[in-house]
Amino acid sequence: MKEFVVYTVLRIVLFLASFGIVVGLMALAFGGRYNLFWAVVLAFLVSGVASYFILNRQREEFARRVETRAAKATAAFEERKAREDRD
Repeated sequence: MKEFVVYTVLRIVLFLASFGIVVGLMALAFGGRYNLFWAVVLAFLVSGVASYFILNRQREEFARRVETRAAKATAAFEERKAREDRD
């Protein structure tokens, strides 16, 4: 669970930083005016690409944790199934 929270918080922080940068660049380029919709879309795209590279370690840790939990759940299910077959 910790890995999920860390990864999610970092993704949100990365999006907010991207949004601030995009809004700042749009304001500079268009004389202080910007379209909020396009700023959000561009920030989403930038943060998505950036997170692929920047948050790779956190994503891998989260994936390992999910895989470990899934393996434990599968093993427990198979054990219950085998015990039920014996009974």
